[in-house]
Amino acid sequence: RMESLPEAVLIRILASIPAVDLVLACRLVCCQWKNLIDGAALWILKCQQEGFTGAESQENAENWQNFYFLSKKRKNLIKNPCGEEDLQHWGEVENGGDGWKIEELPGDFGKEFPSEEVHKYFVTSFEWCRKAQVIDLRAEGYWEELMDTTQPKVVVRDWYAGRSDAGCLYELCVKLLSENEDVLAEYKSETVTIPQDNDANWTEISHTFSDYGPGVRFVRFEHGGQDTLFWKGWYGVRVTNSSVTVEP
Repeated sequence: RMESLPEAVLIRILASIPAVDLVLACRLVCCQWKNLIDGAALWILKCQQEGFTGAESQENAENWQNFYFLSKKRKNLIKNPCGEEDLQHWGEVENGGDGWKIEELPGDFGKEFPSEEVHKYFVTSFEWCRKAQVIDLRAEGYWEELMDTTQPKVVVRDWYAGRSDAGCLYELCVKLLSENEDVLAEYKSETVTIPQDNDANWTEISHTFSDYGPGVRFVRFEHGGQDTLFWKGWYGVRVTNSSVTVEP
């Protein structure tokens, strides 16, 4: 009989069950199972089994469970970050000059990207080009109580570069929005100026939102730039591998 098993053995058996089934079904079986599933030991074991590191900093049972689910769900919420699907999924597109263009790495007067998994980039023109994505956190599986109470970190990253024969400008602006799209937190980079005759190396920019308060339901990511020489064509800043992740 299951109830006669030592608690440590029962935890190991429960740890083999998918996490969603544990919370939605197994937790309702009896008081013993509920207590084990609400406790820390089960989620510590599941984190260890699946190689999720960093959980040692979580001090109570609720944090261990949230750590597991956040680690399990962690992915880039930006769709089409490298231009593999042209401009699909990017909205509010501002096509200054000759507009946005997608090119193959390394491009003219450019450098290879640090990761071999990235093959393309977006490039701007001689007037400001901007594009944005709005991420619906609930649609991505981050429920309201989690965002309001746990307030997991929202980590934003972007990569930009110039071409070595032209100067350019770059900007990044990310907002955390409420249900009604009120701005609850915002990060806006300085306007980065890359001079002509630069090294064309790729640079990462990042920001982490934390302790942002309750009510966050959307993330709005916007970036863009232009060249500084006003040359016809696509001599402006290059961007790729943008990411937004929700992390423990």
